[in-house]
Amino acid sequence: MIVTEDEDLLDDLLRLCAAAGVEPEVTYGPPTSPGSWEAAPLVLVGDDRSAALRGMQRRSGVLLIGRDLDDQDVWRRAVGIGADHVLFLPDAETWLVDRIADAAEGVGEPALTIGVVGGRGGAGASTLACALAVTAARGGRRTMLIDGDPLGGGLDVLLGGERSAGLRWPDLAESQGRVSSGALEESLPRLHDLSVLSWDRGDSVVITPEAMRSVLGAARRRGGVVVVDLPRRVDDSVVEALSQIDIGLVVVPAELRAVAAADRVASRIGMILPDLRVVARGPYPSGLDDQEIARLLRLRLAGELPPEQGLLEAVNGGRPPGGNGRGPLARFCTAFLAEALPSGGSVAV
Repeated sequence: MIVTEDEDLLDDLLRLCAAAGVEPEVTYGPPTSPGSWEAAPLVLVGDDRSAALRGMQRRSGVLLIGRDLDDQDVWRRAVGIGADHVLFLPDAETWLVDRIADAAEGVGEPALTIGVVGGRGGAGASTLACALAVTAARGGRRTMLIDGDPLGGGLDVLLGGERSAGLRWPDLAESQGRVSSGALEESLPRLHDLSVLSWDRGDSVVITPEAMRSVLGAARRRGGVVVVDLPRRVDDSVVEALSQIDIGLVVVPAELRAVAAADRVASRIGMILPDLRVVARGPYPSGLDDQEIARLLRLRLAGELPPEQGLLEAVNGGRPPGGNGRGPLARFCTAFLAEALPSGGSVAV
């Protein structure tokens, strides 16, 4: 809701609402519609109408918009209407667009965001990332799987959806600013009850840090669970992704060379992501088990993945990793998510 009689201010606020994808209600004084003041998720009050709103029912989400930075009395007027913040345009435009969009989207708890990376090539990180996402979706949680590795072959292929309609990374590679979380979810391929952002089969494109920030931020605001399949190299886009990840899992086969390679990967990623854990993948040679791998890497052990018969055949047959809810991979994912998700979860759908 916008409350102002200042035509120039109204034009500015309407422009900012349009940038956030919102069509506001406009009134020039105290709202005449019963309950509209209380029901609006956000109220933008021009300083020109602050005196007219004194005595209105106190509520959160009221912002007083001023023009004159030197007007010290604006703070007293803000207290008079119970405003949460005082903003001055144009300086606060970017912040205000984000706040308007948040109110329109009904932002709640951000998604639990899990990053998965291989300690070496072929470690099985993409398989684990898919299985985590499939397990979360099977549990009734809003889930998004993001393929952050342009050289990984495409997670949509692993899920049997390379021909499914929807946007891929090349369509979003130059995204800047705020991306609508609802529009992002609706535009992506829907596979096995989860949304998937992967690559197309064309030439590789460069994902800018700004695009990664915008897309991953939108995914997190939607709530539920977000799983990101990460490359082993760390560039600016990966740094941006790591800054938004809650828990990282590095998958390490039980081989000394794999442990050595994983140590280099973990040292780079651990500089940005503090909660990095190891997933040990068997079979184990003599003298090297999951506990020893975690000790050598100086990381917390998230668990182990014993060999799973029939996994490759199932994937080749169009069944997603962890899709049947049985076997070591599915059991690991179920146990990990049960521990990692906050009490009651983030957003269940």
